[in-house]
Amino acid sequence: MTLALMAAMAEELEPLRAALEDPQVQHHAGREFHTGRLDGHEVVLVLSRIGKVAAATTAALLIERYGAEAIVFTGVAGGLAEGVNVGDVVVARELLQHDLDVSPLFPRHEVPLTGRSRFPTDALLSDALLEAACAALEAEQVGRADSLDELGIASPTVHQGLVVSGDRFVSTALESTALRAELPEALAVEMEGAAVAQVCHDCDLPFAVLRSVSDRADDSAHVDFSRFVSEVAGPLAASIVRRWLRNGPRAGTA
Repeated sequence: MTLALMAAMAEELEPLRAALEDPQVQHHAGREFHTGRLDGHEVVLVLSRIGKVAAATTAALLIERYGAEAIVFTGVAGGLAEGVNVGDVVVARELLQHDLDVSPLFPRHEVPLTGRSRFPTDALLSDALLEAACAALEAEQVGRADSLDELGIASPTVHQGLVVSGDRFVSTALESTALRAELPEALAVEMEGAAVAQVCHDCDLPFAVLRSVSDRADDSAHVDFSRFVSEVAGPLAASIVRRWLRNGPRAGTA
């Protein structure tokens, strides 16, 4: 079973790439696809780059060229819902494109000709990642206590639910307030997940999206983003994914 692991930024993928056994690199469509074994499983790792089109292109290549049988996207996101704080982890259960609007031909957010706006993640895969995230977060809090303290992160926790995607970096209180009003169930906002969800839905492929909250998607003071990604989000995502792999990658029941 070939498992695909995607991220939008190099810092988010590097801890996993560094752990690959028997690594090989192939180049397609301007991307580097790293194949090898990770914790006993055949995997392919790739940097999708940022945005919905880049993510969709990469997901399609993983399926068509590499025969990926499940895709996991990891990375950072902005927290939207109350109580979703910097340092927390969000396991997506549904994905939606918050900037998609083909009205009046179709309802706002609905992907034309699909009859849906929300795309559910694979239930077994997301359950397994949730379990791994809870265990990894507890361990990482101890292992990275200094970084967490210096970045002002206290008692991070795990959430699950709706994550929304759009081709805009949401970074003002006006934008985040509008999103919360329109989509009150949304836990976090990012720029790739819903595009991967649509491709995987079309191809009937299990997928999951795992996000670390790097900011509150508003005007409030942000942590040192680069440091957060390299010292917290990247290693935490790697820890979660590797625990999931060691536990046996369950997937296939959407």
